[in-house]
Amino acid sequence: MQKPLPELLKDYDLAVGIFPRDATNYEFNEETGKLTVYIPSICEVGYKDSSVLRFSTTVTGYLEKGKLADIDGMKTKVMIWVKVSCISADGGKLHFTAGMKKNQE
Repeated sequence: MQKPLPELLKDYDLAVGIFPRDATNYEFNEETGKLTVYIPSICEVGYKDSSVLRFSTTVTGYLEKGKLADIDGMKTKVMIWVKVSCISADGGKLHFTAGMKKNQE
């Protein structure tokens, strides 16, 4: 029996409210740190600072103390929707890394 998702996030020093409330199913590989969270439907969540995150039905990333990195399935809007690639915790604050990759030809 796996622990609830908020407990897992708390164990890794991350905010328990990173994912929408209905995101209760997940898979976590303790050896690799890979976390896969299943969300019933694509949704957007707004925060106090007016930022918005858009979640796909599957969000993956690598969980380590105070950080969820190499995220796939989460975006934020900065004029346009850009991919969120990392969330890190610093005391009571969360830092989101978002951006686009530039392809060189």
